[in-house]
Amino acid sequence: MAFSLIAPTSTSFLHHKNFILPSDFSFTSTISTHRCHKSASKKIFCSIAAPQQLQHRPSTTGSVKKAMTMTEKIFARASEKTHLSPGDNVWVNVDILMTHDVCGPGSIGIFKREFGEDAKVWDREKVVIIPDHYIFTSDERANRNVDILRDFCNEQNIKYFYDIKDLSNFKANPDYKGVCHVALAQEGHCRPGEVLLGTDSHTCTAGAFGQFATGIGNTDAGFVLGAGKLLLKVPPTLRFVMDGEMPNYLLAKDLILQIIGEITVSGATYKSLEFVGTTIESLNMEERMTLCNMAIEAGGKNGIVPADSTTYKYLEGKTSLSYEPVYSDQQASFLSEYRFDVSKLEPLVAKPHSPDNRALARECKDVKIDRAYIGSCTGGKTEDFMAAAKVFLASGKQVKVPTFLVPATQKVWVDIYSIPVPGSGGKTCSQIFEEAGCDTPASPSCAACLGGPKDTYGRLNEPKVCVSTTNRNFPGRMGHKEGEIYLASPYTAAASALTGFVTDPREFLQ
Repeated sequence: MAFSLIAPTSTSFLHHKNFILPSDFSFTSTISTHRCHKSASKKIFCSIAAPQQLQHRPSTTGSVKKAMTMTEKIFARASEKTHLSPGDNVWVNVDILMTHDVCGPGSIGIFKREFGEDAKVWDREKVVIIPDHYIFTSDERANRNVDILRDFCNEQNIKYFYDIKDLSNFKANPDYKGVCHVALAQEGHCRPGEVLLGTDSHTCTAGAFGQFATGIGNTDAGFVLGAGKLLLKVPPTLRFVMDGEMPNYLLAKDLILQIIGEITVSGATYKSLEFVGTTIESLNMEERMTLCNMAIEAGGKNGIVPADSTTYKYLEGKTSLSYEPVYSDQQASFLSEYRFDVSKLEPLVAKPHSPDNRALARECKDVKIDRAYIGSCTGGKTEDFMAAAKVFLASGKQVKVPTFLVPATQKVWVDIYSIPVPGSGGKTCSQIFEEAGCDTPASPSCAACLGGPKDTYGRLNEPKVCVSTTNRNFPGRMGHKEGEIYLASPYTAAASALTGFVTDPREFLQ
């Protein structure tokens, strides 16, 4: 098909008391003639081009001696350097360290072993501890992990510990939040220009706020608990320019599945994925979080979206701390750039057993499914449930397979029961889900996304086929090692639940 290129329009940003921002930020582009068309993308084009540039005054990282990308600038600021290049190893000061019930006990053990039993964390207000993975279970070892977190937080007087004690009724726990990556955003721990590290590979979700966010191991986390810094290598950056109007049957999940299918699960190994373009600018914060969330499924070190007025509006009332966004310089060097005309994309799925096993949803219409699962840090946010409700509402039908609903956090659960779905005549998601025959929304947690103990809600305890809004479909990921998981957007998951087969949501949305 003919190649076309839409130059991104300039974006104006607001001045806000909590951040400092250049007033002349705009997009420009210089495109080379080297282009590639992937045969796997029938109606999709991808072109590798010379880096698109951003014009603005340099961020305050000292005396700027060379152009830098967003990620390089954040590293420079956090390491107190004037400039950095990919491959440089630097000690990075950490703004937030997050851990949870799966990795927290191990990290705490290493901290105590290396710094001493009576040692104190470097900053009790910069450590965020969120039980979320194996919560609503009778498994004694899982319950013990939460007890270890509680004892440590009491000992260290950790300010941000989102505890849960009453497992029989999550609403009886006012401090409990749910899935860490969504809770971090909702509680104001994600801020542009900062460094956020977490003992979970999907910590990269927070890159949606224009910050460097990545997952680290227990040993590194144990060190950060005591030192407040970590030795990191500056990653090179891949830029993904996504332009065009988003069709009403696509969601951010389709965009990231397209990217992963294009570059494979190892295509961004230890690289930063920077997402820009008119389509990205049009996405709300939760959709941007979905996009950055699965950067790790491409092997990425981090995903990142430039902060803008959408970011600042989301942060209003969530944080009182000041922050300073950064943006890639006009002459910044990118390893490569990929361009997509989003208006030409179609709904996608990732077939078993890899997130890069991309296929058009309509090409999988003969795949019979046993259940649908809507939840996780990737697909369990408020906007995800609103999207699923939109499909159920449009169909007026009932689901043909068990459909599991797992809100990411307490706030999402409340939203499901309180926010009217547009065009529904005032009905909430919960009412629409009930009419469609879905399971009652479960207690907020990671639930079956990571398998977990056998009594975990929604877990695949038998070799069943599941369409899921989660992020990974490796053998055993959601429980049974012979289970088959098709990763999809909430639109596609809901449409598939209605038919009992993998289904293109356009069947109900057009």
